[in-house]
Amino acid sequence: MLGGSRFPTVVCMTGMDTSGAHDADLKKELSATLHARRELGDDYESALVDSFLEKVDQRIDGTVERRVRRQLAEQQMVVARDSRGPKSTDTFGERFGFAIVSLVLAIPLSAIGGGVSGLPGLLVTWAGIVGVNAFQAARSAAWLFGRHKRSGQDSDWEG
Repeated sequence: MLGGSRFPTVVCMTGMDTSGAHDADLKKELSATLHARRELGDDYESALVDSFLEKVDQRIDGTVERRVRRQLAEQQMVVARDSRGPKSTDTFGERFGFAIVSLVLAIPLSAIGGGVSGLPGLLVTWAGIVGVNAFQAARSAAWLFGRHKRSGQDSDWEG
């Protein structure tokens, strides 16, 4: 027994630290149960112990329920945050718009590149235009280049 007492402590019986307010209530309950046991005798010991253990079970159930609720809320927040994440740029309108802007800008860029450097300048200009469009295509259509988009997130429940 701990502390020189004839009766075990709350920490010894329940494994809970008695530093919190809830544990102080549990300690009072244990003291009241032990006092009632001394007054009523051995005949009521089983009923008193069962009553106290039921209160401990309720305390543990409440703690577990709060933890599960908190973890569920955190997971829901993560899912909600992920669903509001950046939207896919792989829409037809955006790809079409990028192609139109690219072609419109290609006209003055070709004139400048061809006018300043002739054929080599024109080839460099069009190589840049093709490079920018290829990069955009690779970014928006990853499946073309063997990179697959993840269909779901890994979870602790999956093997």
